[in-house]
Amino acid sequence: METILTVIHLFLAIGLVGLVLIQHGKGADAGAAFGSGASATVFGAQGSANFLSRATAVLATLFFITSLWLAYYAMQTTEQAGLMDNVETAPASIVPEVTEPAVESDSALPSVPETSTEINAESDMPAIPGMTDEAAPVINEAAEAVESAAADIPAVVEEATAEVEDKAAEIQSTDVPAVPE
Repeated sequence: METILTVIHLFLAIGLVGLVLIQHGKGADAGAAFGSGASATVFGAQGSANFLSRATAVLATLFFITSLWLAYYAMQTTEQAGLMDNVETAPASIVPEVTEPAVESDSALPSVPETSTEINAESDMPAIPGMTDEAAPVINEAAEAVESAAADIPAVVEEATAEVEDKAAEIQSTDVPAVPE
């Protein structure tokens, strides 16, 4: 019912706007009073003004009534329940406690290699959790390579700076011909 009333309300609003736009303004009455084309109208000299004004009044009244009806329906509707409003949480007594592991020890899962948790005596680096004893020498070797490369950085920077300075001196020593104006 509310949907039908909304559609009727929409058509009344469109019709009301159309009738208001069709009507002549107050300024047109003076020209119409002297007979400027009044006899050629469908409703006669005075008929169109009365018909359009009465039709506008009727549509405005119906629009007002449907507005009140729609307001009444809006007040009667209650807020719909949300999706999560009816969800109940399970009591703690229903939820079972898990005390045993889900996987049995004699299953076909592969075994995990043992890990070292001690600090390696050859390096200052502490052991990485989950690192196997075979991986420790490789990691220590990589750490030593990084340290030696870091020690070489100042020498490389000095060498590059010397090259740049030599190139700059070479460029300054060459004679550049003047640009003719």
